[in-house]
Amino acid sequence: MQGVHPLVTVKRTVSPPAAQQPDQGFLSVPVLPPRGVREGFGSPARQRARRAPALSLLVMDATAALTAVPTLPHPLLAAPLLLAVLWLNARAALYRPAAVPAVLDELPAVCARIAVSWCAVAALVAALSPAHALSARTLLTCCAVQTAASCAGRGVVHWRRRRELLRSPAAALVVGPAATAQRVAAAFLRHPGCGLRPVGVLADDMTGGAGLPVLSTDEEVRRAVVQNGVRAMLLVGPAGEHGPLVRELSEAGCALWEVDTHVPSYEEAGHPVDDLSTEPAARRRGPRERIAGFSCRRLDTGRHPVGSAKRVVDVLVSGVLLLLAAPVLLACAVVLRVSEGPGVIFRQERVGKDGLPFTLLKFRSHRPADAHEAATRWSVVDERDMSRFCRFLRRSSLDELPQLWNVFRGDMSLVGPRPERPYFVATFSQAHPGYAARHRMPTGITGLAQVNGLRGDTSIEDRARFDNAYIDDWSPWQDVCILLRTAAALLRPTGS
Repeated sequence: MQGVHPLVTVKRTVSPPAAQQPDQGFLSVPVLPPRGVREGFGSPARQRARRAPALSLLVMDATAALTAVPTLPHPLLAAPLLLAVLWLNARAALYRPAAVPAVLDELPAVCARIAVSWCAVAALVAALSPAHALSARTLLTCCAVQTAASCAGRGVVHWRRRRELLRSPAAALVVGPAATAQRVAAAFLRHPGCGLRPVGVLADDMTGGAGLPVLSTDEEVRRAVVQNGVRAMLLVGPAGEHGPLVRELSEAGCALWEVDTHVPSYEEAGHPVDDLSTEPAARRRGPRERIAGFSCRRLDTGRHPVGSAKRVVDVLVSGVLLLLAAPVLLACAVVLRVSEGPGVIFRQERVGKDGLPFTLLKFRSHRPADAHEAATRWSVVDERDMSRFCRFLRRSSLDELPQLWNVFRGDMSLVGPRPERPYFVATFSQAHPGYAARHRMPTGITGLAQVNGLRGDTSIEDRARFDNAYIDDWSPWQDVCILLRTAAALLRPTGS
């Protein structure tokens, strides 16, 4: 929550980029303290949150794929079959099961992906060894056996999950108008198998009638969260003045569910009477899941699930690049030391993921007058007093090479929104809605905004839009494309 973290207050003394003029006065931006000293709800909800049975489902699918190994002409073909099945299932979100999972709901998707995987393996066998081509009967048999084994394994995992939900449902708060919230809470309580058990209503008004206790102050909510171990929030309307508290709970690990309580009227012929075109776009979309009969959609809590794969790639690639670039790093450091004197590396505080500050490393290409200038001056790209070598470093982006160490340490990622100084994070967060949302993901050396020409003195609004689009649509392949485009851009450097 914005209000529980220490505030770093700064005063604007210089102008940000052109056309980026926020209101005058004092601005504040939440910058989280070092790890281990955060206040607020913190870990209780996160510690009690159940892990999704993704690993169990993956093991079941892998085991089912291995059941067909004896039918393959060579055991090594099991590897592409296994990888194809797991990759297709992951792309179809089959390892992120529904709130109340059921194997029959997944059956069409599972069957289709097994069939596609076997067709790909059959084509590979036919191309490499026509004499061992798989017959249509063998293909059908293998698909049927693997589908049966996969569905059986998944059925066991989902059955255990449903039993767990029924035996120990997650405590939840219902947020919205009191009357609507009480009605939704009663419906969820009548269906204990949905896995969510409302324990209170968070509303601005107290006119909800009989039912669960209505919590109207932040202190009451905090007490209820601690006493009941709340792990989810059901949003049935606007959070009102409790919006910051809802955000804090989501950052502490609570799942957010948007519950659609809209019930359209129908004529006898079955045609809707209501003008559904006036409904918000979120309601016109097909429902994600059905929980207790309601159309529910899980909301992004601000922590993008990029997983550990991005971090593994960052460590491997940055480690290799540090080794390969060691001669270049050494040469740049020596030239800077000889031509510019001591202080080859420039260290500056930047804001990273979740607002955590870190120290960014660069080759020093300019010496600011003082620490205040370094923290509040936007750019020195047009400075006339920079040496020829320093201008070369900036134009070629070689001054950014030390940031590979930031990536290796975990301060940054190879690809992500560019980190900015706390002063400008405060300025831009107030002036541009959505700018602060860039910190949902680790910051990066390069990003979607940079490869689209948004470097230096360019629109901050456009940068925020591109950065948030990158986070919303993140995929490993998108990172690869951005890195390739960055490498191509380095061949025609224009400065930063």
